[in-house]
This record gives sequence, structure tokens and C-alpha cells, in this order.
Amino acid sequence: MFSATETAKTALCRPLLLASGSLYRRDLLARLGLPFEIANPEIDESPFAGESAAALSERLALNKARVIAERYPRTLVIGSDQVCALGENCLSKPGSADGQKAMLERLSGQTVTYHTAVAVVSFEAGLWKQHRDETRCRFRKLTRPEIDDYVRREPAADCAGGLKSEGLGISLLESVESLDPTAIIGLPLIFVAETLRPFVVVTCR
Repeated sequence: MFSATETAKTALCRPLLLASGSLYRRDLLARLGLPFEIANPEIDESPFAGESAAALSERLALNKARVIAERYPRTLVIGSDQVCALGENCLSKPGSADGQKAMLERLSGQTVTYHTAVAVVSFEAGLWKQHRDETRCRFRKLTRPEIDDYVRREPAADCAGGLKSEGLGISLLESVESLDPTAIIGLPLIFVAETLRPFVVVTCR
């Protein structure tokens, strides 16, 4: 318990780095209220021949964390990656408004799976943990006017699947199945919080 004159200060016993340039992951990690810095791993994200969406997401998440952890072995490093798949086909980000419209037309009435992998690595702490969340999204049948209106109102050319489920994009879906609602946005915070908890220190000042 803290007295009325004391302020609880939450920190980590070692620096925390997010190995990602994603603004979405940055905003998600900030929800935990822990100080962290950004480090861009700049790795090759090309899939291997025949590599599944699940395996690709796990490999890239771990590689991102490992590359940064090798540079800064005394830190805690979070690496994450998300791959959206329609059946066995990995879907790239739309890249443009026209691409977003084409992707939503393709996904109308379909079920896609978002494989969101995360790895937390620290060489000095001997930490090497991985996790992958599968979020299944069922798109409702979409008309072309609905797609055009959505793309105009909520550009999501940089988002897998061409929508933002945390925004208006949720209206395009019939259902979402996931164990962690933050995973589809880009970072499974339930796993991250659980993994970081042993390294959190709370002091009074």
C-alpha cells in the first residue's frame, strides 16, 4: 500500500526495446505504462518457399527480437510480426486505396486468419520466449458502395486485410475469434504483460 503522500513509480529492472517501426505496435505497448525505446531491426521479411503464414510470422518476430538483442544484450527486446492468410495464401498489405478496395472485394464473405507472433528476448537475462495468437475474422458480404465508402472514410493501405478492426473496420466483420483482442492490431499484450511482469519494479517516491 502507498500512503497519500507517496507516488507509485513503475519501471523495469533493465531497458526495454521494441524492435519495430510500427506506430500501431508502439501505441499498443504504450498501454502498459512502461518506458521503452524503438529500435528498427531492418531484416529481410521475404517468405521462404512453401513457408506457412504461421511459421513466417514466428520466424520474423524472433529474428527481429534477436537482431536487436544481439546489439543490446543487457536489454529486454520485443519483436513482433503479423501475417494475414486466406486459406494457405498469405496476403500482403494493400499499399494503396485501389489495392485496399481490391482486397476487401476479395475478402467479402470470406474468413481470414491473422497470425500475430511475438518474441521477447534478453541474452543477459537468459530470456527467450515466443507466442503466436490466431485471430479469425469472418467478413460479411460487402457491396462495392460499402467498400468505396469505407476506404474513403478509413484508409488502411498499411494494414493486413485492408481494414482497421479497432476503428470503423469492425463494421465490415461478422465475427472475430481470438484469445487476445490486441493481437489483431499487431501486438498480443496479454502475453507481453505476463512475460515482462517478473522484470517490473514498483517503488515509491
